[in-house]
Amino acid sequence: MSLQDDKFSRKSSLTERTSEGISAMLAGKRKGGRTFLLMVGPAVIASIAYMDPGNFATNIQAGSGYGYTLLWVVLLANLIAMLFQALSAKVGIVTGRNLAELCRDNLSKPVVVAMWIISEIAAMATDLAEFLGGAIGLALLFNMPLIIGMIITAIITYALLMIDSRGFRPTEILIGILVSIIGICYLIEMVIAPVDWEAAGLHLFTPEMPDANALLISVGIIGATVMPHALYLHSGLTQARAKVQSDKDRRQLVRYSNREVIVALAIAGMVNMAMVIMAASTFHGAHNDIAEIDQAYHTLTPLLGIGAAGVFLVSLIVSGISSSVVGTMAGQMVMQGFVGFYIPIWVRRLVTMIPAFIVVALGVNSTEALVVSQVILSISLPVPMIALLYFSGRKVIMGQFANGIVTQIVAILSAIVVLILNFVLLFMTFGLIPEIS
Repeated sequence: MSLQDDKFSRKSSLTERTSEGISAMLAGKRKGGRTFLLMVGPAVIASIAYMDPGNFATNIQAGSGYGYTLLWVVLLANLIAMLFQALSAKVGIVTGRNLAELCRDNLSKPVVVAMWIISEIAAMATDLAEFLGGAIGLALLFNMPLIIGMIITAIITYALLMIDSRGFRPTEILIGILVSIIGICYLIEMVIAPVDWEAAGLHLFTPEMPDANALLISVGIIGATVMPHALYLHSGLTQARAKVQSDKDRRQLVRYSNREVIVALAIAGMVNMAMVIMAASTFHGAHNDIAEIDQAYHTLTPLLGIGAAGVFLVSLIVSGISSSVVGTMAGQMVMQGFVGFYIPIWVRRLVTMIPAFIVVALGVNSTEALVVSQVILSISLPVPMIALLYFSGRKVIMGQFANGIVTQIVAILSAIVVLILNFVLLFMTFGLIPEIS
């Protein structure tokens, strides 16, 4: 390497060096274990959707009410998530377009407009849950008003979003660090909590449904598995991350992407399992009625100590802030994909942030707001899920990378399960299905 080349290498950005490394890998000039690290990023960012504050209450309710019994439901939900995130990533790699752009280019204008409106509402609902989660954590940890916690969350989130201007790699590393913090927090909880590992292992692979209420919780876990914004976002994160010259390059990228999806979503799944295990080992029996985040925090303090309760809140705050960052990125991608022009990040941030402030200013109960946000997500989920199945299965769009018969059947069956459970959740929420006793 010449002195001039070495000087350029030192000055080139982290994103440029990553792109150069991926190109070298595709050309067969770079091999080894470190090559996989170049490909790590998109699935890690998407995995935040499966560790957002909306998961906390559901997992706590499952563990406190039924111990380790519903762990198998979390595992099933995680496997479904892996499948759909892998399909989303593949669509971006193969077509060079994200899911929103494919919809704009291939569907009629009235359909596209309707999809855009629904997706925008979903983005606001997503950010409401994530924004509130971080604010609730800050409010509980520092004993401050919720509105102050929201302002701090907004400032931190906006500051983190500015990192995206330096390229995709710094953002990927940042989100990876935040995911690691969440994982470490729950690793600490597993050490502190008196876990019955034999029972946990047994129920992870043994399907069991004790009663009707357990079924309702299971519906909540699986029904909220695939997040609308995660499907849009993952395809956008992979669409232009590397320059591809041939189908051979695409095949390599899809292979690496599938591996990353498995690893990243496995970690997200283990975090969700850890939430259930922590609640099961700590609350089940004496505190079966724990269902809200603030209840869990105040109950953890006398049971496991202030340290365990503090770690719980740190994980919630990090989850809220990181998922809010990712939610804004997804919202920006959805808007740009459907309307076809660039949206400044601060505008995108305001669009999704203002509804959350309005909700809190009106004095709406934060837990009820989280429930309403999940209902909105349930209504909007069929839009990206069906679109993803449609495009990933079409040879005219995907060529030789179109879903095979087995993959398409499994994906369709998984989508049917998720969508049915989402509608069951909606019917229950609006009282159209009577409670079973």
